[in-house]
Amino acid sequence: MKPIQRMIVIVLDGVGAGEAPDAADYGDVGSNSLGNTARVLGGLDLPNMRDLGLGYITPMMGVPQVKNPGGAFGRLTPRSAGKDTISGHWELMGIRLENAFPTYPDGFPPEVIDEFRRRVGRDILGNKPASGTEILVELGVEHMRTGKPIVYTSADSVFQIAAHEEVIPIEQQYWMCLQAREMLQGKHAVGRGIARPFLGSNPENFTRTTRRRDYPLLPPTQTMLQKAVAAGLEVCSVGKIDDIFAHQGITRSNHTTNNASSLAATLEFLEDDFKGILFVNLIEFDMLYGHRNDAPGYAAALKVVDDAVPEIQRRLRMGDIVLFVADHGVDPTTPSTDHSREFAPLLIFGPPVRPSVHLGDRGAFSDVAATIAQAFVLEPPLVGQSFLEEITA
Repeated sequence: MKPIQRMIVIVLDGVGAGEAPDAADYGDVGSNSLGNTARVLGGLDLPNMRDLGLGYITPMMGVPQVKNPGGAFGRLTPRSAGKDTISGHWELMGIRLENAFPTYPDGFPPEVIDEFRRRVGRDILGNKPASGTEILVELGVEHMRTGKPIVYTSADSVFQIAAHEEVIPIEQQYWMCLQAREMLQGKHAVGRGIARPFLGSNPENFTRTTRRRDYPLLPPTQTMLQKAVAAGLEVCSVGKIDDIFAHQGITRSNHTTNNASSLAATLEFLEDDFKGILFVNLIEFDMLYGHRNDAPGYAAALKVVDDAVPEIQRRLRMGDIVLFVADHGVDPTTPSTDHSREFAPLLIFGPPVRPSVHLGDRGAFSDVAATIAQAFVLEPPLVGQSFLEEITA
């Protein structure tokens, strides 16, 4: 086996590949983010990923199974409890959660809100699940009049605080999030606290700013990222990876906020000479399209990634392996706007990768972590089986 120089893990956030075996437990029978999107639109136009073997992962109109695909392919089975961003990413890096993070479909209970009020010395608005943009339309003006922060959640395990930067200064918003993170432990240990600052003078021009900040729980044990850094490898992150892992196990980051800038940052990192992991999150499938049931937008975002594949390939070196994966589904064609419990696609390419390798349905997302461990001779995760020998000569 030839030595591996870089493992490039690109998370298509919210791009599922068919209902997981336990989808019924989550109310997600029939979900297939890729397959259903292709069906309702009459087909997807993804020629580069098609040629790598995407059509073998799940049936997709417009993406047939080509003869002699150029990559390796399969699906990853979620094993952690839950179907959120944190649990999905953590499992990809070797952490399996036995219990799902708490969610609050009816808002946070009095003991949480009362303690938050006490800590920050302010009353609050909201306290319900809501779209981040819609709640600004509903409560933004009252927030500006009263100075009360807007507290809300979503289908994810999150405690979000929205505030106008000219009403509550940004550093005070961050302090409020730290207070929330400190108190949200035990049975109320949400996956993330999130500062959601905004600007504008009225609902027509309220705009969330780029100074969002996430406050995640710390992983309970070492991730593969931390093991890589301890071994002297570089770990470069793009997008919200740094927030998801509380900035632990990362040597360099580019905290981009959309797919275009994340793909550009990925190409820039690939120009650098380093040995280790490049971990990328492409957020728009989830953030902009899946939660809004916007199938055409979802498909267009997939097309942008597909168009970037040749540029990624041109920048690869002899020891580079690229893995397209996901953290969960968010099928834009179902009545639900929540995440969906789905297999993650696994599409692999690069100079060391043997073509036309069908990996089937893998046992866990953490097979990715196990593969990275074998590639760089690191301590393997507690769960997960490496597929390195199956995809390399």
